[in-house]
Amino acid sequence: MSKIQWKPGNMLYPLPVVIVTCGETTEEYNGITIAWTGTICTNPPMTYISIRPTRHSYDIIKRQGGFVINLTTEEMAFATDYIGVKTGAKEAKLDKMKLDYDIGEIIKAPLLRNSPVCIECETTEILELGSHHMFMAKVVKVHVEENLMDDSNKFHLDKSKPIVYSHGNYYGLGEYKGKFGYSVSKKGKRN
Repeated sequence: MSKIQWKPGNMLYPLPVVIVTCGETTEEYNGITIAWTGTICTNPPMTYISIRPTRHSYDIIKRQGGFVINLTTEEMAFATDYIGVKTGAKEAKLDKMKLDYDIGEIIKAPLLRNSPVCIECETTEILELGSHHMFMAKVVKVHVEENLMDDSNKFHLDKSKPIVYSHGNYYGLGEYKGKFGYSVSKKGKRN
């Protein structure tokens, strides 16, 4: 298969698409859609989000010292997009999209009830990288939908129908292909 060369750019797709919530008061609560996010470290559990300093949520998150990552689902796709293109400086986006929420236990920001997983994150460092600043953070609390756990206490995020982002588009997850390590297991089983 032949390849063509493109200018250097971010080609790591698909990415998780999340709604990051922030704010310490009802008037300040806000959400921002982020695709520049991921895992940094397992022990201690750490993650990151990258935000343009011009975004309304940037100063709120910087001042608050933390944020909540809310995973998104097919059911939340419209709200996820809306929250990503509108600014919280002009409207209460969570209310406009009718996203009910509770408040985090450690990071006092909204935990979206529609989200299957809400991750409370405490900022440890902000790296000013260029167009985006990376908020590195320690995971301080995780809230998981109870109905995504089976009798063996195994987590099944796939049941929530999560969405991903790729080149300006949102997609659901595809067909199951196998579990980690199946290629070297004795029977080569995918489950």
